[in-house]
Amino acid sequence: MKIQEIRKASGLSQRQLAEASGVNVRVLQHYEQGFKDINKAAAETVKALADALGVRMEDLLEER
Repeated sequence: MKIQEIRKASGLSQRQLAEASGVNVRVLQHYEQGFKDINKAAAETVKALADALGVRMEDLLEER
């Protein structure tokens, strides 16, 4: 999953990203593992994750 690759490249743990973005760590894990579709996430969630990772929102979305 893109979000996991970007998070690891940023040197952040799941917990660190969750704390920096305000997104629950369990929700973040579900996006990374594909249990939840990041493309269907609320815009605020994607923005919070993107801001915490220093990327554009579009960078986190999965291509279809």
